[in-house]
Amino acid sequence: MKGRISKIGSYAISSSTRDCISCTTFNILAPIYKRLSRNDQSIRESDNRAYWMGRNHRILDWLLYERSSIICLQEFWVGNEELVRLYEKRLGDAGYLCYKLGRTNNRGDGLLTAVHKDYFRVVRSRDLLFNDCGDRVAQLLHVELVPPYSQYDAHQQVLIVNTHLLFPHDSTLSIVRLQQVYKILQYVESYQQEVNLSPMPIILCGDWNGSKRGHVYKFLRSQGFVSSYDSAHRYTDSESQKWISHRNHRGNICAVDFIWLLNPNRYRKLLKTSWSEAVFGMFRYLLRRASLTSEDAFAFLKTDNDGDYITFLGFCETLRQLNLTGHCNGLTKKEIKDLWIQADIDGNGIVDYKEFQQRIWNQTWSEQRDAEDGEAKGNQEQTVGFSVKNAVLFPPEVEKGVWPENYSLSDHARLTVVFSPIRMPCSQLVS
Repeated sequence: MKGRISKIGSYAISSSTRDCISCTTFNILAPIYKRLSRNDQSIRESDNRAYWMGRNHRILDWLLYERSSIICLQEFWVGNEELVRLYEKRLGDAGYLCYKLGRTNNRGDGLLTAVHKDYFRVVRSRDLLFNDCGDRVAQLLHVELVPPYSQYDAHQQVLIVNTHLLFPHDSTLSIVRLQQVYKILQYVESYQQEVNLSPMPIILCGDWNGSKRGHVYKFLRSQGFVSSYDSAHRYTDSESQKWISHRNHRGNICAVDFIWLLNPNRYRKLLKTSWSEAVFGMFRYLLRRASLTSEDAFAFLKTDNDGDYITFLGFCETLRQLNLTGHCNGLTKKEIKDLWIQADIDGNGIVDYKEFQQRIWNQTWSEQRDAEDGEAKGNQEQTVGFSVKNAVLFPPEVEKGVWPENYSLSDHARLTVVFSPIRMPCSQLVS
């Protein structure tokens, strides 16, 4: 099969060639949420069939012209049968296998994941329901590359996840978004163990509703995932203003759409360790935002006693005061207990100042321990992963941090990444 080059204005990307696959993620803005009038917020596109039908035809025109191997859509209007049939018909006629999943509690929108039959055989598909205050969901597709794309391994397999995290309407929802990612990674890990899978690449796609400065980004990075767009453009984690992908309902522009890649040769921290670090990072951020030093923070946590230590009750009370517990969006009892076990290094039931510094305030402990674990548990068998060959956003202005006023397909940009299979040693940490 010959390679294709899509060229639309200044936008250009190599599409799937004989030795590459491509992946597109796109929040297509459900008509039930798209406002047609700034003066009257109650007027939605869903009330005007000509508007939403025309826009979605244009979206499909772009997707089919680009012809990515993998298409992950968010805010797909699953509640409208006519629109669902439109996507299934046009994508199906073009050779795609389509999987849709609505959000819980009949919220109206959801996810659509499509993979092209020329590139993949679907081994299994699984739905993940978070059952939280945001009614969010995720899709997992376990796929196998077909010849000639499986040139390195006749049974080369990939795990693909499509999701749309909760929007951070207020600070109390930050912990929910972190929990949603934790649930995804827990599910992926348990699925791999359930079906006894060999290490394989994992691709996470979607609208993460958070930027490179956020806790979700840092959590995924701690698990070895790389942002494919940033990798292609050699942007560092600290370069957070180089590009954008969304203008939200508040008028803010931000980078929230990512295609994450985890190769099977990446050393990974234990998942529970990364989770604890992420929550303690949020905990620390809230304390520092209140201008507390480490000594002040330690004193704040031990207000329930006169000793030089923190008790479990004091720890729980601090979490409550920081709005991390005590409501439907907060940490669960099990999660709190797990955090306490991580903080109480010697297991004596209290956390002294040294443990507080080591586990909560500075977090210098896990990197060395997990690296040692990785050396002990890793192996050097050969496997197949992906390198990021190219990545582009459309419209092209967003790559420079500018949102074009004449762009009307969505309030999100479309991100497409091209991956090239490569051989690599397998050294993944088994948790």
